[in-house]
Amino acid sequence: MADVPIATPVAPGRSGGIPGLGGSAGPAEPPRADRTGTGFRAAFRIAPWPTGVLCVAVPAGSIAALLLPAAVAGSVDAVVGGGSAWGSTIRLVAVLALGLLAGVLVEIAGPGLAAALTARLRRMLAIRITDLGTGARNPFAAGDVASRLVGAAPDAAGLVPALLGTLGALVTSLGGIVALALIDPWLAVGFVAGLLPGLVVVRLFMARATDLFTRYQVVQGTVAARLTDALTGARTIRACGTRDREIARILAPLPELSAAGHGLWRAQRTAVARVLLLAPLVELTVLSIAGWLLAEGRIPPGQLVAAAGYAALGLGFLEQVEALVGVAHARAGRARAAELLAVEPAGYGTARTLPPGRGELTFRGVRVRVPDGRVVLDGIDLTVPAGTCVALVGASGSGKSTLAALAGRLREPDEGEVLLDGLPVTRLARGELRRGVAYAFPRPVLVGADLAGALAYGRPGAGSAAVVGAARTAHADDFVRRLPAGYATPTQGLALSGGEVQRLGLARALVQDARVLILDDATSGLDTVTEHQVRESFRAALADRTRLIIAHRATVAADADFVVWLDAGHVRAIAPHAELWHDPTYRAVFGGPAPEPERNTDS
Repeated sequence: MADVPIATPVAPGRSGGIPGLGGSAGPAEPPRADRTGTGFRAAFRIAPWPTGVLCVAVPAGSIAALLLPAAVAGSVDAVVGGGSAWGSTIRLVAVLALGLLAGVLVEIAGPGLAAALTARLRRMLAIRITDLGTGARNPFAAGDVASRLVGAAPDAAGLVPALLGTLGALVTSLGGIVALALIDPWLAVGFVAGLLPGLVVVRLFMARATDLFTRYQVVQGTVAARLTDALTGARTIRACGTRDREIARILAPLPELSAAGHGLWRAQRTAVARVLLLAPLVELTVLSIAGWLLAEGRIPPGQLVAAAGYAALGLGFLEQVEALVGVAHARAGRARAAELLAVEPAGYGTARTLPPGRGELTFRGVRVRVPDGRVVLDGIDLTVPAGTCVALVGASGSGKSTLAALAGRLREPDEGEVLLDGLPVTRLARGELRRGVAYAFPRPVLVGADLAGALAYGRPGAGSAAVVGAARTAHADDFVRRLPAGYATPTQGLALSGGEVQRLGLARALVQDARVLILDDATSGLDTVTEHQVRESFRAALADRTRLIIAHRATVAADADFVVWLDAGHVRAIAPHAELWHDPTYRAVFGGPAPEPERNTDS
């Protein structure tokens, strides 16, 4: 069992889809509620100042844009009429200043808001995927999770700035049409007649772009998941000489990714080409009507200039293809983030104190299934008495790690319940459960700035005496002190052997000082002598502590008070190792027949 993985692998081609809600065909429909916290209401709550500034600056920019043609028209009429142009010039400068200020504020507030929403959404996604843990509740591959954190989160966070920009362009366009109508209704009629085909183009482009962006991100997640798997198994790939085959597997979705990308480019190219073709025709129509009105004496020369400006503003919305791409991108990212957030983790209880007891662990009618329907544990009824050392023994796939994971809720049973000192673990608050059950894994990951912080990771605030004492019990203190900075040695870039890292993982579990200590093959990387030393230290220091050990070595099983022998998800036998050793099938679990172990002949 990996050390607190953030996701479980999925079958090739699944792309991390939720079973029953889209699968590899694409993400599920985003829920109506704003799970991602990237809408307007959440933006005002999370980043009120940037959101408020944007909500003021965007309309101000639209107002400045609408006032500009009128200001220019006033200056033109003043010059043509031979009057003073000072007043109109001042108004023109004021409008230009307002537009400049609004643009600067938008450029500052937009990225600030997006950054704040991205940080919050990434935190939400990280918390959710950690809460989901492993097993059937988490259908997302690690690489797919990474793509959602790195790509989908900032895309979704750009929704509000993109929408405000698009809405500003729409308001400006509508204002331009109204201004044309105020100059003369025929100008608005001519403009709208040419605008309608453009609106159809924009609508079709938005629908197509959103779908393509979503598909692109889904395939991108598949590639990321395969790459993560390959990096995890890099040594195996090298040992098997399968580099080229693995590269081909990772890159197999590229044609689909390329098709989505090229499809988006084609859609954008088509939309831009049609808009570029349509815009001059609309402007020419408006200017022709304005020229006719000027010739008839129905408008002054300045209004001809204003009509040209308002026609350009009216067409501005059609020319916002890049902004529309941003909206489509944000909608796709929001759907991807919402898909992950829609998977509800198992909740924790409210009990903030452990029940009286010394660590009795009880499994009642526990049944666990995997996503393909196979039963990993089938009706397990088991009690681990407080203060005993119990070894879980069984062939690969018998359910040892799954059973151990249930105690600390790293996985959830599909049926049945797990109790700690008579209280269901589901009723314990998160912190109390961690004080009740601690884990050591075969491949521990050292999380923390330095070794002292990494060892105290499960018990923040643990003093140096607790950290050093745990390291001594795990026989890690000696090699830690030989490091240049000792316990202050940074964990990043630290080169340690597998056995040294395992001993640090054991020490981290000991620092938690939990009632139940679960060792999931946590000494597999130790040599025989060191493993014996660690076992002797644990026997002396943890004599009254409940220990559940996943054993792959006969010596480890022999050291336990009794053995729980699992076979195909069932408890086959519960007895001391020496008694079970007479069974050839039991001996075969450890690699075949072996001499009978020495019996304890203490008189």
